[in-house]
Amino acid sequence: MKNIYIVFAFIALFSACSPYQKALKSEDISVKFTEASNQYEAGKYNKAIRLFEQIAPAYKGKPSAEKMFYLYAQSLYKTKQYYTAAYQFESFAASYPKSEKMEEASFLGAKCFSKLSPVYSLDQVDTYKAIEKLQSFIDRYPNSTFMDEANLIAKELREKLEKKAFEIAKQFNTISDYKSSMVAFDNFIINYPGTRYKEQALFYKLDSAYQLAINSVPAKMEERMLEAKAMYNNLIKFNNSSEYKDKADLMLARIDNDLKQFSKIN
Repeated sequence: MKNIYIVFAFIALFSACSPYQKALKSEDISVKFTEASNQYEAGKYNKAIRLFEQIAPAYKGKPSAEKMFYLYAQSLYKTKQYYTAAYQFESFAASYPKSEKMEEASFLGAKCFSKLSPVYSLDQVDTYKAIEKLQSFIDRYPNSTFMDEANLIAKELREKLEKKAFEIAKQFNTISDYKSSMVAFDNFIINYPGTRYKEQALFYKLDSAYQLAINSVPAKMEERMLEAKAMYNNLIKFNNSSEYKDKADLMLARIDNDLKQFSKIN
């Protein structure tokens, strides 16, 4: 047992005398910067961050500040502290517009916002912000080596917004708010003309129109049946072998039968 205490005491003494601990306690910011750089190169980013945080206020305006703030931003990025990393990268880009790291910092700042983008079912404020930042980068650096990645990330983010818009419209159908569903699907198809969800959107729009029609008061039923029939035609025109055709055909049969009844009455 005594030997164990000796070992722990030795470890504690060694740690207290380590270059990192000395740098933390040092009043010399150059010592802190050198050790922070060493910790960064060793992949010990959290330790590097502690030192960078200590010297950041005093380093502004110094010759080595550019390197310090770049490594600080990178350390934050590599530890997934994306809000703070985004701020540091953007601050770096604004402070050092002639830096050889300017383009990379601008890209990584935008990429940080994409990392903050949540699943499609949640609020998409950060997604919109990420797309805006990425588009700004794409416009500013059209020949960038990061262009392919920037375009890919922007595409994935737009697809997330597309899915959210589709699911919102579909949710209106699920909760039987058929009028809102039809409006939402109309807007969805307008906003995303090339969407991969178009066939589904056309079907659920048909379903909403159909459900609205068959549950209407007699005075509105014929008009809404005709509208639902037009929705059926739109679906079949888009894909006459639609996976929803059997369900759509059943709706059409009911629509045609009810329209015949109205013709007899008229």
